[in-house]
Amino acid sequence: MLAKSLVIFIGIGVIVGLVFGIYLIDVKNTSQLVFVEGSSVSVVTEKSDFKKGEEIKIRIVNSGTVPLTFSDSSYGLKITGLSGILMYTPVSTQVISHLDPGDEIELSWNQIKNDDNAALEGLYKISTKGVDEQENNVEKSTTITIWK
Repeated sequence: MLAKSLVIFIGIGVIVGLVFGIYLIDVKNTSQLVFVEGSSVSVVTEKSDFKKGEEIKIRIVNSGTVPLTFSDSSYGLKITGLSGILMYTPVSTQVISHLDPGDEIELSWNQIKNDDNAALEGLYKISTKGVDEQENNVEKSTTITIWK
C-alpha cells in the first residue's frame, strides 16, 4: 500500500499539471486573426515558435469595421516579456498613423532588444494599442516563443 503523503503529492501534482495546462492553452492561443463588427485590431505572426536570431515578421491588421488611429508610426507595437518588462519598441516618429478596416501594416523584429542585446529564449508578448472613432482603446496581443 502507498504512503498517504505519496498519494497526496501525486494528487497535487495531477491537479497542478491540469491547471498549468489550461493556462498554457490560454496563453498559446493560435487564433490570431478574427474579423468582427465594430472596432478590433489583430497582431499576427507567421508562426508562434521561432529559432533564436530568426527575424519575426509582425502584421498589425484592422480586423474591425471602423478606422483605427495610432499615436506613432510604429502602430503602437510593443514587445514585452510575460512579466510585462518592455523588451522592444520600434524607432518611431510622433506621426499619427491610421488603419482603415481590413488594412494591415507589416513590421519586423530581429530579436534585438532596445538595449542592443539579443533576446533570450523564452515567451514574449507582442501587443499593439490604438483608438477608434469614439476614443475607445483597442488593444490586442499574441504570444510567441523563442527557442535555441
